[in-house]
This record gives sequence, structure tokens and C-alpha cells, in this order.
Amino acid sequence: MEAGAGSSSAKLVAACVIGGIVLGASVVALHLAGPVAIPALPPVDALRRRFRRGRRRPVRVYMDGCFDMMHYGHCNALRQARALGDELIVGVVSDDEITANKGPPVTPLHERLIMVRAVKWVHDVIPDAPYAITEDFMNKLFNEYNIDYIIHGDDPCLLPDGTDAYALAKKVGRFKQIKRTEGVSTTDIVGRMLLCVRERSASDSHNHSSLQRQFSHGHGQKIDDSGSGSGTRISHFLPTSRRIVQFSNSRGPGPDSRIVYIDGAFDLFHAGHVEILRLARELGDFLLVGIHTDQTISSTRGPHRPIMNLHERSLSVLACRYVDEVIIGAPWDVSKDMITTFNISLVVHGTIAENMDFMKDDLNPYAVPRAMGIYRRLESPLDITTSTIIRRIVANHEAYQKRNEKKEASEKKYYDSKSFVNGE
Repeated sequence: MEAGAGSSSAKLVAACVIGGIVLGASVVALHLAGPVAIPALPPVDALRRRFRRGRRRPVRVYMDGCFDMMHYGHCNALRQARALGDELIVGVVSDDEITANKGPPVTPLHERLIMVRAVKWVHDVIPDAPYAITEDFMNKLFNEYNIDYIIHGDDPCLLPDGTDAYALAKKVGRFKQIKRTEGVSTTDIVGRMLLCVRERSASDSHNHSSLQRQFSHGHGQKIDDSGSGSGTRISHFLPTSRRIVQFSNSRGPGPDSRIVYIDGAFDLFHAGHVEILRLARELGDFLLVGIHTDQTISSTRGPHRPIMNLHERSLSVLACRYVDEVIIGAPWDVSKDMITTFNISLVVHGTIAENMDFMKDDLNPYAVPRAMGIYRRLESPLDITTSTIIRRIVANHEAYQKRNEKKEASEKKYYDSKSFVNGE
């Protein structure tokens, strides 16, 4: 045992001596060779660039339009366009370009920008976009905005000279088509209001049914087979549960959410509606919007209202990024039971509305939330109502009549040659 222990000790001493000699030799060699350059680590920015190159760049798609009197058909087009990429960039055509190609717009550019920016599927907006996509603008989209595809509906978009506004995008293979939303167009809505103007100027005994009911039941005027009629062709809106689901948010309020409630007609959904909804949403975590029935609106605002029916108005509100949920056919009175059922923390109303007389009545629809101390009036950012839009149509009656007659011919051609297009 003692002999083995002595041998092990000798080996350990020998190893330490040899290791010391090697280490010493290495230090001497480094000293004689001078300083050695240690490779520098790559800067943080370079590391970030390498990381980004390893990830897939988001697919950016572009869609343009006039978005005049924006409605749920526009919103559904933007929803479909967004589904074809990761980020949707929207070009909004200038007032001058619209006037030159289609006639005067009903809503000015700044209102149209508010509307488009509020759509929950829109990532960014390009103001004053050209009506026709020129080669220069197309290259700008591809190179500066990193657009991968240009999107448009299956309905033709023709320039005054009869050429396709998207011919260049199609030629370079960067064009994708979506399905047009049936049942509504700006031409149709303007036609509804023009019909309203004609009927109101006629005898009261002519027809007392609401304008919405005339259109939903097919009693409005239609274009004749020759395309020379003076009315508006009606492609009826067919509401489906799938469409409502597509527009709805998938999440509900959390257990501790501050739920804000606002109600109204939201007829001809406009920039004034959007701005008051934005303010209401800022006051809580979840915005619940009540949309009144057609019958309620007709009884409070006259037999020619609403212009848009309940389902049409619901989709327009659901598309707004500030809205979390809607009550389709909300009651006129905000009751204690309703407040409890939806766990409402605050009820709000704007200072601009079609008629504020109800605030003076004994039957104030907000009497209960006022008594509970959870009612607040918000200063409306814009002095715009549905009547404001209608007055614009009336003021330019002849111009819009001519514009509609011109558009009706192309709409008739579209419907006559229409075929099934697969889409959402």
C-alpha cells in the first residue's frame, strides 16, 4: 500500500511540473509575438438585421377606392383584402380625382379618411391616391410601401376612356381579385335618398311606408331592361349568420372590464358616428353599442327612415375598430335589468343627434342610468348627422341624379353578365 501511494505522488508532482513548463512557455510566446487581436462581437443592429432576415416578411396588400358614403360593402371588401395578406394598406382617392372620374363625392376627403382609418382590418392609409394606378404609382407602391399585391373586386373598374384601371397590376402578375358584396353600393344608397326626396315632395298620401321597407320588399323603382330607367337597381341584401360572425370580435369583456354603453340608429354610418364611438371607447375597456330597430327609428324620425335597415347598420358598426360588441335591435329605454345583464358601468350619449327633444321628456330613455349616476353626455367632435348627408344629396340633386344614371348602366351590365366568384 505504501509503495503504491509513493508512486502516485511521484506521478502527480511530475504532471504539475510539466504543466507549469507548458504554461510558462505559452506566456513567453505571447509576450514575444505582441498583442493578439480578439475578434469583435457583431453590433446589436447587425444581430437584429440577421434575426429579421430569418423571419418571414409580412405580406402587404393594397386596395384603393373612393369610399364615398362608406357602407358595409366597402368594409367587407377591406376584410376580404386583409385576409389575402398580413397588412392592408388602403389608398383613398382625392376629391378632385373622384369629381373628374365619377362626379362630385358626397363626403369630403377628411371624412372619408376618418371612416377608412376606423375599419378594424386596415393597417395604414394613403391619402390622395390616384383613381387610376399609373406605372409610376405602382412602382411607388412596390418599392416604397413594400406592397406585394394590389386587390380589387370582381366588378369592373373602368376609366372614362373605357380602359381597365388595374390593367398594369394585372400585367405584372401582382393583382388579386375578391368577391363583390351584393346588396349595396353607394349608387344604391344615393338612389334611396333621391327616392326619399321625390316621395317627400309628393302628396303625403302617396306612400307612408318607410324607405327601408320599400327597398327590402322590392317596392322601389328599378332599372328597366333597356337600362333607361330613372330609378335604382336593387340587389337585395341577404343577411346571414356567417357574415355577422365574420364582422364580429371573438372576445367578450373580462370579469373586471369597465363596460361602456352607447346606443342610436347609426343610419348612413358616417364620420360623426365614428368619432363619438372613439370617445366612448376611451372611457372604458369594452364598448357595447345598441342599434335601434327600423320600427323604433321610423316612429321617432319619420316614415322615410331609416335609409339602411337594421342588419346593414349592424354590420357597419361592427366593422368599426372602436366597437367590441353590438346589440342588434336594442330597446329604446335603458333599463335597470339591461344594465345588470350586460354589467354596464357607464352609459353615454353625444351632444349632436338627429333629435335631442327626448332629453326633455318625462319618458327619457336614459332616466334609469341618470338616476344611478352612470350617465354622461359626451361633446360630439363633429357636427354631422344622417340628415347632414341627406342635405348634401338634396343640395346637389341634379348632379347626383346624373351620376347615378351613368353608374346604373355599368351596374346593369355587371349584373347581366354576373357569374359566381368564390370568396368570403
